[in-house]
Amino acid sequence: MNPFIAATAAILFSASSALAQPFSHGITDGRTPWTDTAFDVGEDRFMFAIHSDLTGGERPHVFEIAMAQLNLLRPEFVISVGDLIEGGDVDRDQLLREWEEYDRRVETLKAPIFYVGGNHDLSTLLSQEIWQERLGPSYYHFRYKDVLFLVLDTEDNTPARIDEIAAARAKAVEIYKTEGREAFAATEYNQMPERASGTISTEQAEYFRVAIADNPDVRWTFLFVHKPAWNRDGDEAFSSIEVALSDRPYTVFNGHEHVYDYRQRHGRDYIQLATTSGEQFPDLGMSEDHVTLVTVSGDEVDIATLMLAGIRDRTGSIPLNGEEVCFAAVESAADR
Repeated sequence: MNPFIAATAAILFSASSALAQPFSHGITDGRTPWTDTAFDVGEDRFMFAIHSDLTGGERPHVFEIAMAQLNLLRPEFVISVGDLIEGGDVDRDQLLREWEEYDRRVETLKAPIFYVGGNHDLSTLLSQEIWQERLGPSYYHFRYKDVLFLVLDTEDNTPARIDEIAAARAKAVEIYKTEGREAFAATEYNQMPERASGTISTEQAEYFRVAIADNPDVRWTFLFVHKPAWNRDGDEAFSSIEVALSDRPYTVFNGHEHVYDYRQRHGRDYIQLATTSGEQFPDLGMSEDHVTLVTVSGDEVDIATLMLAGIRDRTGSIPLNGEEVCFAAVESAADR
């Protein structure tokens, strides 16, 4: 045999043997100082991360820190729950600049990111047009390692209704900036059902019912929505998606309110994330900067809420001089 081929074969065999048996030790007899060698790994195991709202009163430097921290956690991919740009009633050039800025910041991630639209991203006909030009559909699904991911669009209104909502929203935003939350609460926009819970069209609901039916063998299903559509009086569209999922395990994540909330609905977890640099409302509940790490292994799912203030690098520091940033608008009473 050619000596080079023989040497190469020996190296490959050694490497494959090492991969087949990654654990070895030098204890030849007697007890071993560990509990087991059945390590918590598997071909069907993976981790992904979620970031929450960053716009709607974005605070400088926080989101960049979060991206650096996600790189420390090394998820296989990242997904959001919407409100990625400030958006609103602005011109095309401004919206494009905002998208370019978001894209620039998430380009620092080692993992790919999946986009989810919020009201800041899809609040006008122009913003929806730009989304389609840059990113394609505003709702979609994908499957990864036999897990189904459903990304919904809760700004799925008719063109005429989009214009009505956008006009009312623009007025309300100005009132919020000049007069505060109490005045905002009395605005026409705040009384619209779409403000709090959004809209899912019958066409979108049918799309997801088909996607669910086409993937009957998945081990888990995750839903990502910006607004909690299930809270809308008379809702039928999202309810029909829940019915289609009723015979399988699933988890729902949403954003929008900038306040963390956990509850069970139909025996499943519905988790509202707080912020990843958005405006905070500590008087309403847990409203601090965090990311979420989800681990799927077999038929089990573990969810960790990780506060940005606690994710540090090998030097014990928060990346990008994060010690100088406040990740919680108000400290607890015990700390004051």
